[in-house]
Amino acid sequence: MDNNKNIKAEGLETLEYSGPEPVKEKMPPNPGRGETGPQKQGIHHHSLAYLPTIISLVFLSAGMVLDYVEAAWFTATIRLLWYGFAYILVGGKVLEQAARNIAKGDLFNEFFLMGIATLGAFYIGEYAEGVAVMLFYVIGEHFQDSAVRKSKKSIKSLVDNRPDVVKVLREEQEMSMHPSYVAVGETIRLRAGEKIPLDGTLISESSYFATDALTGESKPQTIKRGEKVLAGMVNLENVVDIKVSAAFADSTLSKVLLLIEEASGRKAKTQRFISRLARVYTPIVVFLALALATLPFFFVDNYVFDEWLYRALVFLVISCPCALLVSIPLGYFGGIGAASKNGILFKGSNFLDLLPKADTLVLDKTGTLTEGVFEVQEVKIAEGEHISPDELLSMAAALESQSNHPVAKAITQAVGTADKKWEVTDVREFSGRGLKGALAGKVMLAGNTQLLDEHQIAYPAVLEDEVETLVAVALEGRYLGHITIADRIKEGASATLKELRQMGVKEILMLSGDKDTVVQSVSADLGIDQAYGGLLPEDKVAKVEVLKKEGKTVAFVGDGINDAPVITLADIGIAMGGLGSDAAIETADVVIQNDRLDNIITAINIGKKTRQVVWQNIGMAFGVKALVLTFGAFGVASLWEAVFADVGVALLAILNAVRIQRMKFR
Repeated sequence: MDNNKNIKAEGLETLEYSGPEPVKEKMPPNPGRGETGPQKQGIHHHSLAYLPTIISLVFLSAGMVLDYVEAAWFTATIRLLWYGFAYILVGGKVLEQAARNIAKGDLFNEFFLMGIATLGAFYIGEYAEGVAVMLFYVIGEHFQDSAVRKSKKSIKSLVDNRPDVVKVLREEQEMSMHPSYVAVGETIRLRAGEKIPLDGTLISESSYFATDALTGESKPQTIKRGEKVLAGMVNLENVVDIKVSAAFADSTLSKVLLLIEEASGRKAKTQRFISRLARVYTPIVVFLALALATLPFFFVDNYVFDEWLYRALVFLVISCPCALLVSIPLGYFGGIGAASKNGILFKGSNFLDLLPKADTLVLDKTGTLTEGVFEVQEVKIAEGEHISPDELLSMAAALESQSNHPVAKAITQAVGTADKKWEVTDVREFSGRGLKGALAGKVMLAGNTQLLDEHQIAYPAVLEDEVETLVAVALEGRYLGHITIADRIKEGASATLKELRQMGVKEILMLSGDKDTVVQSVSADLGIDQAYGGLLPEDKVAKVEVLKKEGKTVAFVGDGINDAPVITLADIGIAMGGLGSDAAIETADVVIQNDRLDNIITAINIGKKTRQVVWQNIGMAFGVKALVLTFGAFGVASLWEAVFADVGVALLAILNAVRIQRMKFR
């Protein structure tokens, strides 16, 4: 086994795990959290990064005092060396980066602007102002780094939900090791209060689990034998055994962390616009500054080059676009971080912008508007068939055990843990219709009436009038009977839909593969505008295509598995309860980690607040810059005002962006 494993942390860095081969009761090093781990080193690294800035600030302050008292020993040469040292401490890396960018053909950037502005200040003898501009620019960068780390705090907390040590049962003995060493199919043991390190299936009878760190849901839930558990959940009750279903790197939580890492790369239109504007804006202001320094020679009688150069330098410092380039993406990332704290994952800042603009909401029924917790209500045997209800249910459960659909789970749970005498092979699932398989060599079907129609199997006409969800069972082309199953509408669903209408959603539709009678009944209870039942995935796609052709901005909400095609097609695809679904993570634009419908409202509010903060920053940056630029052109503003217009505004914009993390969205 390779002893050097790269463990992807929170999408910010790769932490190297170099622990030894696991042996009984031996604890491997704690990657990223031990006294000598990378995270501890990172803290020292950040502290040392501030040291040159602090020394530069001390030298600048002392130099200004010496200038003020006119110290005799503070001669011109010493003064230049004094301020030059303070400048190099903070400006060396900036100048180095500017030189690298110029070598790559990128001349007009913030490093170049800061470089020529501050070196120009030294040229005209304004040493203190030159150092101050560079110093406060670097301090602004430190604040930016700190703000980014703070905005990622909620994401880092997800990493903290992955324990570094797990107990594995091997040869009937407990062995402690890092979760990355545990193979799929092995059994791990958790005591009360311990966090689950890996995805798996509960082997023990049942236990109480806290899921708030993953889903934002404060109420713990009971999970029973055979049900799925996820990395990050906390076992609250008794000792439990879990069969591992995914490797450490393939766990749902790892995929979520990767999703958040990639989210910052998908930019909103506002971000893309500002980035494009900066590429045009920066060279324009450079040439305007050049013109400001030289053109007055032809029009001003008492032209003094140093005076107009100073004005041009003020102009350059003010015009630096760093306040926009820093605060806007930070605002969107703050929105993504705030959403993750509320159990909502945005796959990109563009969806933060787009979701509040949705005017048409399309919802799946099962698991979205309803609980998705089905229970068998009745088993009816076809007339003339000599089979008991328990036998029919057992036969159906043998086939349905091959599916993860909520209806299938209801049937298998109704049979319970009793011995199943039926074995089914060659199982095939027909999306939205049911299952087909071979039972003792005979073709068996379990599904809705549409599946029976496709296989030309006759059944009583009264089945079409059944309001509840039903699963018809047929064997060798003969209808044997059916099972009725009931679901219930989610608590608060009606109030949520009403609030969504008040927030600007003009039309609400429901598309479901369930029976149309059931769909219309749910629709009437919730006051939905239009509802369609008995739909296959391709039928849902067709309905959404029509809505998009009508120019509507469509948000589709589904379970992320059978609805994957239409989730992909919609302008905004939202997966409900998608944390346990690979399809949801891969296809949805927004993933709501629990099944709470009202989190859609929270997601929309986060999008609105984020956009509001971003535009506040844009308005503040352009407003202050325009004002000070005007003063600078007429010689009223100095480099000190320029520092405020650039670095000061950047700091205010950063603080405003960080504010998103502390906002309440409901």
